[in-house]
Amino acid sequence: MSVNSFGAKADLEVAGKNYEIFKLDTVPGSESLPYSLKVLLECLLRTEDGANITADDIRALGDWDPNARPDKEIQFTPARVIMQDFTGVPCIVDLATMREAIADLGGDPAKVNPLSPAEMVIDHSVIVDFFGTPDSFRRNVDVEYERNRERYQFLRWGQTAFDDFKVVPPGTGIVHQVNIENLARVVFPREVTNADGQTVLQAYPDTCVGTDSHTTMVNGLGVVGWGVGGIEAEAAMLGQPVSMLIPRVVGFKLSGALRDGVTATDLVLTITQMLREHKVVGKFVEFYGPGVSEVPLANRATIGNMSPEYGSTIAVFPIDSLTTDYLRLTGRSEEQIELVEAYAKAQGLWHDDQREPRYSEHLELDLSTVEPSIAGPKRPQDRVLLANAKKQFRSDVKDYASESKLDPTDEAAAESFPASDSPAAPDPALDEPVGTPQVSLLDKAKGLVSEVAEKVSETVSDVAQQVHPTRPSKPVGVTLSTGENFELDHGSVTVAAITSCTNTSNPSVMIAAGLVAKKAVEKGLTRKPWVKTSLAPGSKVVTDYYEKAGLQTYLDKIGFDLVGYGCTTCIGNSGPLIPEVSQAINDNDLAVTAVLSGNRNFEGRISPDVKMNYLASPPLVVVYALAGTMDIDLDSEPLGQDEQGNDVYMKDIWPTTAEIEGLVNTSINADMFASRYADVFAGDDQWRELPTPEGKTFEWDDESTYVRKPPYFDDMPANPEPVGDITGARVLLKLGDSVTTDHISPAGAIKADTPAGQYLMSKGVDRKNFNSYGSRRGNHEVMMRGTFANIRLRNQIAEGTEGGYTRDFTQADGPVTFVYDASVNYQKQGTPLVVLGGKEYGSGSSRDWAAKGSALLGIKAVITESFERIHRSNLIGMGVLPLQFPEGDSAESLGLTGEETFDITGIAELNEGRTPETMHVKATAPDGKVTEFDAVVRIDTPGEREYYLNGGILQYVLRHMAQRAA
Repeated sequence: MSVNSFGAKADLEVAGKNYEIFKLDTVPGSESLPYSLKVLLECLLRTEDGANITADDIRALGDWDPNARPDKEIQFTPARVIMQDFTGVPCIVDLATMREAIADLGGDPAKVNPLSPAEMVIDHSVIVDFFGTPDSFRRNVDVEYERNRERYQFLRWGQTAFDDFKVVPPGTGIVHQVNIENLARVVFPREVTNADGQTVLQAYPDTCVGTDSHTTMVNGLGVVGWGVGGIEAEAAMLGQPVSMLIPRVVGFKLSGALRDGVTATDLVLTITQMLREHKVVGKFVEFYGPGVSEVPLANRATIGNMSPEYGSTIAVFPIDSLTTDYLRLTGRSEEQIELVEAYAKAQGLWHDDQREPRYSEHLELDLSTVEPSIAGPKRPQDRVLLANAKKQFRSDVKDYASESKLDPTDEAAAESFPASDSPAAPDPALDEPVGTPQVSLLDKAKGLVSEVAEKVSETVSDVAQQVHPTRPSKPVGVTLSTGENFELDHGSVTVAAITSCTNTSNPSVMIAAGLVAKKAVEKGLTRKPWVKTSLAPGSKVVTDYYEKAGLQTYLDKIGFDLVGYGCTTCIGNSGPLIPEVSQAINDNDLAVTAVLSGNRNFEGRISPDVKMNYLASPPLVVVYALAGTMDIDLDSEPLGQDEQGNDVYMKDIWPTTAEIEGLVNTSINADMFASRYADVFAGDDQWRELPTPEGKTFEWDDESTYVRKPPYFDDMPANPEPVGDITGARVLLKLGDSVTTDHISPAGAIKADTPAGQYLMSKGVDRKNFNSYGSRRGNHEVMMRGTFANIRLRNQIAEGTEGGYTRDFTQADGPVTFVYDASVNYQKQGTPLVVLGGKEYGSGSSRDWAAKGSALLGIKAVITESFERIHRSNLIGMGVLPLQFPEGDSAESLGLTGEETFDITGIAELNEGRTPETMHVKATAPDGKVTEFDAVVRIDTPGEREYYLNGGILQYVLRHMAQRAA
């Protein structure tokens, strides 16, 4: 319970119920804080304990200087934790292991439960293996269960064994859409026990952390939440705060309203580009101003969802009447809606468009200036106006197409316009090699453009830049198994996916997609035969309103049959392309494209066969499936012909805003949401019929390759042993600058010739069933073998190699070998390991296995020039010591090669309750040369010191649980 230094505790009565709240206005300066910082302030007031969270922390937030560089660390305790299955499984594996460990310490396993509500949605495992048929959904779900049965049995056990842990089963929806439609409370009512042992009903802002970066979608409801790594999520579940710096806050003022024909997707791509250019990494973004009321709740959620794409921690909208309207539409109780409004108004959290809080930075957007857009071909921030899409594609495709002939004459006359050069068509007489750049062709064909050249004073290269981009072309004939023939070329759309909670949570763009399909069918159009189409909504409610609106039939007719309720194509689960199409692409190295209504389009993410990926609104996804190519001007070129042979253009099938809004209003109601979510945790027959272990502890299967008991608590004593100095350590890796958690953490496909692949084969797993590292995150044996195995990692010890290699100094002459294999040999000898790094070590996404894998490999310390904050904290959470070279020094400046033996002294001082500023490091080279320096200790808080002394955060929490139970 709170120390309540500011006398903030008060009562709030709503609908006859009394709630205990902590008043923000008791803290000087709070009235002018941004909405998001007010939410953090309330958390500090409510959780003030005088140790980790003090009155000084609260004052620092009230006195926040918007212009200051963030340097004040606070402890944020989220109201709940939300997970998807890939990243959430390891969290539950650790909880299950803690149950056994506490039993070993004489405690009751049933006492190990999440202390904050934890909810998981299984959405990352369904793959689009089947599409375009009425039974695609059923068949994909069947295969999903076959692949993931072990994981699902484990999660089903966890659902029944743990208190305050709930699982939304497969085939239900996408975590972030389920969150906004059902799980989010906005204001959290919860019974707690006070210092006197009495139960009181509290109300406080709903906040969350999630094991997925797009947790920020819930920001659209005014819920402050963001994605974290698994270790932080586990800590939050177990009641531990998340350490964070008080951030800078960017105020984003909105005015005006979207024009007819402009979608939420166009808006979010515009905002993504603006914020990416503004540089908002690590900052909070908060929307305010008169235009906020013009942004429907679903659009706000779409904007919040893409916060990771522009780099901010959150992108939040304040609570207002649109928030409560949405809560009512999605079937929340009137009691909850009344609480949200009353609490927000009492705490100054209700949006006032006349009030401008203090912000660190400002941006502004007039919504009426937003234009139809797509983004691609490889980054979400690479926005392209739809009107310029063909021109930009023709420019970009040259970077992806190889060994192609240029096709500059295609529609050459139509594309010429006054004061421009005619297309630079190569003259056969010039005998140019294939792929010759335009400038070279112009230099050698001045006779062809002499008339134009005389009229301008620019250089030939400047003239070339004005020429319409030529299009590499490599037409390839394809015959399907049905006998149908067509040509593929660079730019052919081979994947068109209505996917991702980013857009499928938004009824306006989903209804628009259905209307485009309806109008297309009525005009006699259908998808091109080389396009793999799919519909994967984030909620079953989408199916309900499609059926009521009569639109699903039309989507089915052009190939957009339901394939699943999950992330699918957006996370790369697009499944195989049409076989003949895939073969043609790979045999001819075609630069084909994918169009999806998702949030990420990085190279290689969507499909291994597809080089160029574009983000677009759901109705545009349908349009591009009809067109079959990115090489089209949708304003002036037809999508096809109707039954009478008349050209059909996009404008002929594009619905008006009035049409969309009319159908939204008549097709969606609160009963749909109430019905679908009434028993959302129950699952279908397949889920309920899974053979599930029973009991307080899990029955581990020694033969399982998906879920195994990790060794974190093996032989753990009730009280921690004193920590001591590290002696005789060897360097496992010596790395350069900007080594990210993606370099460290296992990810992607598992190759047969790696330690992880060899392990799976030794367990009888066929290569075709390897699955991915993501699916096997519950098996530490696989994950630790994949740590530091990224194919782009360069370990300077193993010079000339790229990938998961090092030198093994337990062997004569230190031969090059896999990192994992060397680690095993070092641990057999009892030799501790260290890693040497450069600047920004551990930057990127917060990945728990980057720290877990390091610890399991036997790494005791990491010495770098600088750390990314979260990874540094995660290393401590796994019992690994983070140290920094003295300011201005590095491994290179100190002459360290990685062949030295390291001794680190001064660690024992931590046992005295003190954290030394430095520890002494002595590195002895093979020739006897000694290098010594004092490394800066990066254990930054008393809480982190306690974690390290206990061997990690999980051990710390477990011992405290055992002590309370004693």
